[in-house]
Amino acid sequence: MKLATYQDGSRDGQLVVVSRDLTQAHYATDIATRLQQLLDDWNFLSPQLEDLSTTLNQGKARHAFPFDPAMCMAPLPRAAARLLAPPEGPLRRVASDALMGAREAWFGAAAPLQAVPGLVAITGDIDTGADAGQALDGLRLLALGQDWQQDGESLSAGFSPVAVTPDELGEAWRGGRLSVPLLWRRNGQALGALDLGAALPQGLGERLAEAVRRRPLRAGSLLMLAAQPADLGGLAEAEGLAPGDGLSLVAAEPLGEEAFGRLDNAVGQLA
Repeated sequence: MKLATYQDGSRDGQLVVVSRDLTQAHYATDIATRLQQLLDDWNFLSPQLEDLSTTLNQGKARHAFPFDPAMCMAPLPRAAARLLAPPEGPLRRVASDALMGAREAWFGAAAPLQAVPGLVAITGDIDTGADAGQALDGLRLLALGQDWQQDGESLSAGFSPVAVTPDELGEAWRGGRLSVPLLWRRNGQALGALDLGAALPQGLGERLAEAVRRRPLRAGSLLMLAAQPADLGGLAEAEGLAPGDGLSLVAAEPLGEEAFGRLDNAVGQLA
């Protein structure tokens, strides 16, 4: 299934179920109002949402409405924890309290900024000492992400409009790896394509196991498998971002934009 968090004037937004082709949506209010609520009680609530997703995809949901990516906040606007996993080196715990939706602009620290793309895992509870297989069992949803940085410090991150259960990715998702390139553009100009499944030495299960080596992850934690400049042709061109610059990120075919939707973040003009 595919899920999004719609703006409703609150800090945490409103959970909606989104159709497979990203054309229709339906509020999940009768089942769960927020994504964190779902993650806290996944085994009980997710089957109910799967039923709603099936009804929506069959065109039988009575109160469906057109899906609008511009209405999407980050899936978890305030996450329990956020970790960056570079191809090499240890995980980094970074700020998780001000995350961006798919069409939001960054109005924080002034330019120059850098950005790094990647695949984001949204987890349930994962216990201390879990191995890679056990840790991967704690994966609930996947999304695309762009980490916004200045002088090597992670300031925030933008997220794709929808987060998806791994089964939505079919053959492209195997053993904790997404074997479909991510396409990255700056101001409409292609920067490169990166197949994280081929480029990264470790899969998501191994990095999640690293995350819980000394302490658990709680439901609502985020871990991003991040690209490195050497892995993505043109990545250096996403450094020195200035007000008005925009970055977009989508999955390539055969998944295409319908997999996660298109992430379109920009640098806003500070007053």
